Amino acid sequence: MALPDFASSFEKKQLMNVALLVANALVLLTFIAHTFWGDKEYKILEPVDGSTDHREKWTMGRGAFHIVSADFLLAFIGLTLINFTEYVKEKSLLLTLLALYFFAYGLAFLLTLIISKKFKNSFFRLGQWLLLFTIAGLIYWGIE
Repeated sequence: MALPDFASSFEKKQLMNVALLVANALVLLTFIAHTFWGDKEYKILEPVDGSTDHREKWTMGRGAFHIVSADFLLAFIGLTLINFTEYVKEKSLLLTLLALYFFAYGLAFLLTLIISKKFKNSFFRLGQWLLLFTIAGLIYWGIE
């Protein structure tokens, strides 16, 4: 009877690793999309009137936008270290924090949609919240 326990443990470990690998890939893609395509989209809002006040607020918003890009990059590095090295000793703790972190990001984005003026299909057209919840779930599922 020990063989089925070993087999189920092995299968569970393999599934967890796949979950973390998928999360790792999604975070990398999110970083790339956010940093490059997101910045291109954000530049559409760049003020053209020359007002220093508008320029200052736009630049501050763009900086805050790219702080999130840095967060995605650091999360990608952390997941990569966990997935491909033995460098991280407290993997479960770091994965729990990352899962909570992405869940909080998803919740913040969803709440922003809820309190903002609605437009047609806003929850689907701006589905970043769903991506962030998916990443959080994959990381949580991958915790050993």
